[in-house]
Amino acid sequence: MFGGMRKLLFLLLLVLPAIISITDEGRMTALAQEDEVEGEEEDMTDDDEVNVDDGTGAEIETAEGGEEEEEEEEEATAKGSPDADTVILFTKPVGAGTELPAGKLVEFLVGFTNNGDKDFVLDAIDASFRYPMDFNFYIQNFTAIPYNRAVKPRQEATVMYSFYPAEAFAARPLGLTVNLAYHDADGNSFLEAVFNQTVSIVELDEGMDGETFFLYVFMLAFSVLLLVAGHHFLSSFGRKKGSKKPAVEMGTRRRDDVDYDWLPKGLLNEIRKTPRQSPKQRKTKRDASSR
Repeated sequence: MFGGMRKLLFLLLLVLPAIISITDEGRMTALAQEDEVEGEEEDMTDDDEVNVDDGTGAEIETAEGGEEEEEEEEEATAKGSPDADTVILFTKPVGAGTELPAGKLVEFLVGFTNNGDKDFVLDAIDASFRYPMDFNFYIQNFTAIPYNRAVKPRQEATVMYSFYPAEAFAARPLGLTVNLAYHDADGNSFLEAVFNQTVSIVELDEGMDGETFFLYVFMLAFSVLLLVAGHHFLSSFGRKKGSKKPAVEMGTRRRDDVDYDWLPKGLLNEIRKTPRQSPKQRKTKRDASSR
């Protein structure tokens, strides 16, 4: 019996190191595989572009690389042609275009010069208000005006654009972007920002509006009313103060009122001695003497 136990212990001593080595190798391989996976994940996050096989043999680009390529393409298309020159001129209001009136018409001209040897075609022009802190954020888009105007080499062309800034934008700074789209004879398309600056939307102080007009009319009517009331008060006060009846001219109906001082005294005594007769009595007396 003791001999059997010795054999069993001897076998355990022989097998135990092998089992330990096998388990250690398994753990090491598992750890190694985990390290490899972590390293691959770090490589995936560090690389800008990672190609993934979707089973069809096609490779799919990650979102980061695709977005960068799209931005590069947009920047490339947003640039103008080196053979073309553009200039902008604000005609209403006249100036550099840094202050635009709210609710009023804004007009400007865009000049295009073809300095190359190929024809250019002006496709359209558009404008938009952007957020002043980030011009990629649109606030208001204006209608694009198509022109389809051809410009031959060594020639110039001018196009016009107009829009109305909303009154709600008054007293606010906004980014104004004006884009001119054109292409050359080879079919290459260009989009050039002829104006891309921050502008101020101002509210004009008009000289006369409806409220001011009615205010002036009310003040004028009130002034006339005060003048009429003052005149009436002064007239009534004057009538109360002078209550005596005015003298009335009676004419020369009474003989006593006749002034005889300028006549000679002899003639005056003779007139006084002569009895007073009415015109009818004098007429009767003349008729009697004539008979």
